[in-house]
Amino acid sequence: MAARLVPVAKFVIKGSLAGAAVYVAYDQGLLGSGTQGAEALKKAQAALPPAIQEWTSYLGWELPPTPKFDFSPSDSWNKGVQSVMSALSVAPARACEYTVEGWKYVKDLVK
Repeated sequence: MAARLVPVAKFVIKGSLAGAAVYVAYDQGLLGSGTQGAEALKKAQAALPPAIQEWTSYLGWELPPTPKFDFSPSDSWNKGVQSVMSALSVAPARACEYTVEGWKYVKDLVK
């Protein structure tokens, strides 16, 4: 009986951790718009270095200083979306061009 409960307990624990991770990500704004994600990134960049410093001093470790990033996720996200949409908008025309080239190649092989 106990052997059957161990896999169920593992599944419940893993599911609970996954659900908690999704809840925290949603609560912090990581699953929202690009501006909400940028704000969450700024909060994390402000909160993590002091916490890491506290733990390293507690454990007696010495880490190099954290690098400073000037990065906007919303700008990168928008650029990626624009690139994908641009590629999708010309996809039918490109498919026609490649089809014509393919038929010409096949016709030249058959001759």
